[in-house]
Amino acid sequence: MTLSTHLDSIELDDRLRDAHSVTADILRDVIGETCRRFPPLRPDEKTIRIERWIGSGAWLDAALALIDLELPQWQVRRIAYDEGEWHCALSRARELPDWLDQAIEAHHEDLPLAVLSAFVEAQRIGGPASRTSVPNVPRGADLICTPFCCENFA
Repeated sequence: MTLSTHLDSIELDDRLRDAHSVTADILRDVIGETCRRFPPLRPDEKTIRIERWIGSGAWLDAALALIDLELPQWQVRRIAYDEGEWHCALSRARELPDWLDQAIEAHHEDLPLAVLSAFVEAQRIGGPASRTSVPNVPRGADLICTPFCCENFA
């Protein structure tokens, strides 16, 4: 992730957090800055449906359709309202118990903004479209133990 991409994502997070409700401009910014599968030139059935929902102000439907389009391996695990805020959790393994799942959670006073915030975070964690076949450890990760090789080649 480049510095400009990181700054754009921070600005997008701040914009979502500070907004009172979703607007077409906010949704288009989310699509423009985070979506890799949303084709601007050759729209398909899913993108046409998302555009219609944006045009009609169906923000929650548009946000859920973006998750379906961009993050097909992620599902909504939980949507809850507590103490004046909506909480949205997205998960790759919804069938696992909560304590085993590594869900993405976001909250906001507005439900579509909570869902969009979780979507943006899941996109960020999902990383770039081109990945290596070998997983890497994030820099600065706090390791509980020090890994070492214990093979005996003798």
